[in-house]
Amino acid sequence: MPQLNQYMTQYDHEHTNPWNRFLHAVGIPIIIAGIVLLVMMHWRLGTALFVGGWIMNFLGHRIEGNKPAFFQGLIYFLVGPLWVAKEFKDAVFGGRHKSSVQH
Repeated sequence: MPQLNQYMTQYDHEHTNPWNRFLHAVGIPIIIAGIVLLVMMHWRLGTALFVGGWIMNFLGHRIEGNKPAFFQGLIYFLVGPLWVAKEFKDAVFGGRHKSSVQH
C-alpha cells in the first residue's frame, strides 16, 4: 500500500498549473467550510460554499487538462486537504524550494 508521501507526490504531479494550484488552494478550504456549515445546519451558505468550491476545483482541472485525483481513489479526498495545508505551510515558512548546500 502506498505511503502518504507517495500520494502527496502524485497529487503534486497532477497539479502543476499555477491556476489549478490556486483554485485548489482556495476551493478545498471553501469545500471544508461548506461541510462544517452544513453540519451546523446553515444549509444555504453551506451548500453554496460546498458547490462553489467544487466548481473551482473542476475548473482548475479543466485548465490543467486532467481529471481530478479522486477518480484514481477515494484516498485523494483526504490527500487534497493535506496537500493544501502543506502548500500553505511551504508558502509561509519557505519549505518548498529549499536550496541544496554543497560542501
